[in-house]
Amino acid sequence: MRETSFIHQNKDKWREFESVLDGAYQDPEKLNDLFVQITDDLSYSRTFYPNRSVRVYLNSLAQRIFFTIYKRRRAPGMRVGHFWLEELPRLVYETRRDFLLSFLIFAVAFGTGVLSSAMDPEFAATILGEDYVSMTLKNIESGDPMAVYKQRGKLGMSVGITANNLFVAFLTFVMGIFFALGSIVIMIQNGVMVGAFQYFFIERGLFWESFLTIWIHGTLEISAIIIAGAAGITMGKGLVFPDTYTRIQSFQRAARRGIKIMLGIAPIIVLAGFFEGYLTRHTDTPDSIRALFILSCLLFVITYFIWYPLVKARRGFTAEVQDARIPSDEAQQLDFTRIQSSGEIFTAAFVLYKKHFGRIATMAALLALAFTGIVLALSEGQLASLFLFPSELFGSVRALKQFFNHAQLPWLPVLNMILFAILTGNLLYWVYQENQAQALPRLSFGQRVWRAGLPLSLPILLLTLKGWFLLYLLLAMLPVSLIWAHTNIAERSTLLGSFGRSIALLQHNAGRIVTLMLDFTLIGVLFFLIGDTMLLWFYLDLVSWIIHTDAAAMQQISAILLTFITLFILYLTYSLAVIGFGLLYYTIREIHDATHLRQRIQHIGRTKRIKGLERES
Repeated sequence: MRETSFIHQNKDKWREFESVLDGAYQDPEKLNDLFVQITDDLSYSRTFYPNRSVRVYLNSLAQRIFFTIYKRRRAPGMRVGHFWLEELPRLVYETRRDFLLSFLIFAVAFGTGVLSSAMDPEFAATILGEDYVSMTLKNIESGDPMAVYKQRGKLGMSVGITANNLFVAFLTFVMGIFFALGSIVIMIQNGVMVGAFQYFFIERGLFWESFLTIWIHGTLEISAIIIAGAAGITMGKGLVFPDTYTRIQSFQRAARRGIKIMLGIAPIIVLAGFFEGYLTRHTDTPDSIRALFILSCLLFVITYFIWYPLVKARRGFTAEVQDARIPSDEAQQLDFTRIQSSGEIFTAAFVLYKKHFGRIATMAALLALAFTGIVLALSEGQLASLFLFPSELFGSVRALKQFFNHAQLPWLPVLNMILFAILTGNLLYWVYQENQAQALPRLSFGQRVWRAGLPLSLPILLLTLKGWFLLYLLLAMLPVSLIWAHTNIAERSTLLGSFGRSIALLQHNAGRIVTLMLDFTLIGVLFFLIGDTMLLWFYLDLVSWIIHTDAAAMQQISAILLTFITLFILYLTYSLAVIGFGLLYYTIREIHDATHLRQRIQHIGRTKRIKGLERES
């Protein structure tokens, strides 16, 4: 082909590439595609027009694309700065109506608490508890109404309060899964409680002293709760108003936004706990200093969460919120040949989970039924006396440990190893089968269970021990065990060989592992919150209305149903994590080995056709 013909056929494409490079927003995926096409054209020009200007032009264009791609790769410090200065403000601006709604709900609830306390003298005792009211009255009589903030050590108080506030904020957010109503209810409860608490001191002529003490930490603490409510409303709206997305896609999109907002307020909650433990207790500090400190905290919240997002919106944000763009399931092809981010793996895990949900749910139900039946058959006592199920929030989570460590059932660890090996082996094999990049040999059922079961033995044995640190050790070991199990299945090496291989793969990937573990832990909590709702207990009561039997038999039936349901939810939650870490294996393998990258490099310039252009010999 003559050079003029080559230029004529491709000049429109090259002009389009230049316009993309000159645009304000540059999609990384689009840039990657451009780079492949331009390098193909450049390879062709080097072969047939090595001394012509078209080769120089294409070389400069390829350089521009290359530098554009790599200048967008940020160091960890730059990513943190981008999150706080660009991404979070944009999320706040785009969800500003949810923030306003959350604030109005809290303000109305606060006013309701004040008004109710003014109309009913006993209202404060009902909301705050009689013991707390009695203790505060004694402190007022002793001349130190804020003595409650001085009863514990500084460090212990800060840690305890921070943990409690993180839990309340997290609960406020996750309850948004109930179509945002859960977050709204918790916001109302907190608003009424704070209003009643504040009026309790106003009624006794202690407004100024209580205000200067409570709001030293309360300014950041209450602001964080309001923001957590906004994040919960954002997530709930994704379920109620899916727009053009499917409901599950809309929920993924909204949940990601909510999670990022929650990450933004975590440091604020920690700081509020520090203030409450170390600063609030100093009630002898001059009023002017305390008032100035409260005003500074309020100005920070207003500046960062109201003024700054508005200013950034007027000037223009530098990039879109990438996690907010979720393509259709058909477009989300599982790619085992490229390196994926934690967000992409998380999304792909949902796609694969949805694809196999029928099989996953069936297997989870059969395994939960098997566990319940085996315990019934081998235990001497009644199930109602073996397993306890608190009817409180997170009661099902607290009940989990008894299924792994029970004094009357010492064989439970062995049973769990078998059941979890069956579940894990099949799930990882399904992920393994999704890899269409190469022909894969089949594995028998026994091979799947054997290769997945041994790596899981240590995490399951951990659950039989005691100690508060074991939960954190388990969360740290589970990703290692799952990657080890998938290495066993995918690479068919020896047990020790696959362990060494998995350790090598996991090096330098702590960020992806921690992010995915936190994501799947959050999803697990959401699953179990559904099991803790009053709806479940309503259905259990409904069973008691339908089945007419004595109280002891009814307790046994309820224990059987709760055992089955709790384990069914556990297996469903665990399945999502297994799929996610199965997909992570292919990303970290590509990072470590760069197998597919090497193959692509070797084929540059060797294809018989270059973007539809026949190569001449």
